[in-house]
Amino acid sequence: MSPSVPLQEMIRAIRSAKTQCEERGVIQRECAAIRAQFRQSDNGGRSHNLAKLLYVHMLGYPAHFGQMECVRMIASPRYSEKRIGYLGAMMLLDEKQDASLLITNSIKNDLFHSNQYIQSLALCTLACMGSAEMCRDLAPEIERLLRASNSYVKKKAALCAVHIVRKVPDLGELFASAARSLLTEKNHGVLHGAVVLITQLCGQSPEALKRFRKAVPDLIQIMKSLIVSGYSPEHDVSGVSDPFLQVRILRLLRILGHNHEAASDTMNDLLAQVATNTDSTKTVGNAVLYETVLTILDIKSESGLRVLAVNILGRFLLNNDRNIRYIAMTSLQKIVGTDHNAVQRHRGTIVDCLKDQDASVKRRALDLSLALVSASNVRSMMKELLVFLSSCPPDLRSQTASGIFNAAGGDVRDETVPNLIQLITNASELHRYTVHKLYRALVTDISQQSLVQVACWCIGEYGDLLTGPCQEMDPAQVSENDVLDALETVLQSHMSSPATRGFALTATMKLSTRITDNVDRIRSVVSIYGSCIDVELQQRAVEYNALFKKYDHMRAAVLERMPVIEKTSGQSNGVPSGDSVKDNQPVKVMPGESLLPQPPADQVEGRVRVSPHLWRWRGAVAQGVVLSSTAPSVPVYEKDGVTLTISCDKQSDSDLTVTLTASNSTESDISSFMLQAAVPKVCFCPQTRAHTHKQTHNGS
Repeated sequence: MSPSVPLQEMIRAIRSAKTQCEERGVIQRECAAIRAQFRQSDNGGRSHNLAKLLYVHMLGYPAHFGQMECVRMIASPRYSEKRIGYLGAMMLLDEKQDASLLITNSIKNDLFHSNQYIQSLALCTLACMGSAEMCRDLAPEIERLLRASNSYVKKKAALCAVHIVRKVPDLGELFASAARSLLTEKNHGVLHGAVVLITQLCGQSPEALKRFRKAVPDLIQIMKSLIVSGYSPEHDVSGVSDPFLQVRILRLLRILGHNHEAASDTMNDLLAQVATNTDSTKTVGNAVLYETVLTILDIKSESGLRVLAVNILGRFLLNNDRNIRYIAMTSLQKIVGTDHNAVQRHRGTIVDCLKDQDASVKRRALDLSLALVSASNVRSMMKELLVFLSSCPPDLRSQTASGIFNAAGGDVRDETVPNLIQLITNASELHRYTVHKLYRALVTDISQQSLVQVACWCIGEYGDLLTGPCQEMDPAQVSENDVLDALETVLQSHMSSPATRGFALTATMKLSTRITDNVDRIRSVVSIYGSCIDVELQQRAVEYNALFKKYDHMRAAVLERMPVIEKTSGQSNGVPSGDSVKDNQPVKVMPGESLLPQPPADQVEGRVRVSPHLWRWRGAVAQGVVLSSTAPSVPVYEKDGVTLTISCDKQSDSDLTVTLTASNSTESDISSFMLQAAVPKVCFCPQTRAHTHKQTHNGS
């Protein structure tokens, strides 16, 4: 291929290449020829070669060697060469390159040129890749051109000033006065550039914002002239006069009226006129209406005008275009908290959008539907949401279920598991039905961790009821092996959290006293987790193994069913309140007979720690077990003269007082003595009062 081929022939040769290698070969040969011609001092085809190089650059191949040629062509007196040189500078140069500084003087000279098109080339290049240094040097020239008589140049200068203000915000004050005067122009291009410049200035400077609020009447007048003007072929788009300028003015009015009542009052009538007179059957009209709605909702507008804006968004929800429906719901979601009643009028349309095929629209509709749930419509909304839950995509199920729960029970605390367990224990007549229902839910799906935890707890407590029939449910034979299989599935599943595995392991252990033929299997399962990497689960398994071996004669009493949990006035959802615990007074302990095993205790850096999991068993003191009315002091720790004893006094079926006594039998005083007892949350069940009483004796 000859180096002098036209651009069109080079493009044709590149496109006809059958492989990437062939394409690279064509480009490399052409670039070599272009380099050779760039080195020639008398080159008549400079613009032709640079145009070919820019095409190569657009294909992604290196073209940096043409940067200096761009600088030379910008300095050329010929318009044809200047045009391609400026284009090359905008594509091949940026503010990080040293070569960009070389064109500063050429741009300055061209800004004074008598040809408006050459001035325009310089303005466009500066607005595209001008660095902060170039902007500072040339800002006075741009301000001068903003006051020129040529509308074509003023339009380009206004957009160039926007770039300068973004690069050097301190120069904003230089353009404020000229920008204000541009609002009196009749040319739409100049007005568009002026509005964009004022918007940029107001966004960067509070002083400019205060200053340009005085221009609100001028902006309103421009907007009214666009609305009432007749057909103009130059600016008409689908029956709307210059929608681009209208959108820009509405955005500026939104900034000027934000948190300013006087400016908002001035533009209320205009916004009402635009909202009622704009054609909503075309996309361009909807664009203007959408900007109008955003402006109404963002300023201090009248209540009637806000209702009108919400109604416009409601009409958007009926549009066939999914993008319009999506932005309508996004806007309604933002204002549902402040204009709840106005949004409620469109609840039916919003709920219908839950059936939309588009995933994004469906998700927005779900968010908005949940936000619209109130005390007056909770029943009807729950029906709609439950229908949606039965058929919604998997990625929305958890959000839908959580939203239904929060909407239907906004006063329920986060501790849903213990709350539900408390309800179950109190409804003794429903124990058989509940354990059958939860067992079937557990077999069907173990992904919902909270539900799995409640199911495991109920199976551990009432697992013996599973082997019998349940009148409220279809008859289904459930064997002991089936129940153990379900619990082992929970223990082995990767979806189970450590807390859920703890529930399942405890339930398996409790079943050892409720079933008869699978105790050896239970013992095997428990022993496996004695070496589990999870410390909590491992400790439970070790203690349960000890119960199988050392205290097997007490296993039935320790693992019997939990007593009924009752609420008191000093509790919230089964959790004692801070004041309730604070007001408890010590209760005197009377010695008596004990049925308690002596739990092991260890000492770490002078701190005594009693294993918390033994206390969770049915026969442990902190769990509210059935004991004799009084129990003698039981030594739980004795070393180096320090003795710890525990005694308990059962006041009633649900009230047990535990006293821990520490004594010193040595001849010397013990200083810095610290005692810590680990008590899990489950120990603080209703009707249980906690009190710490320390006694220290010297020489006793």
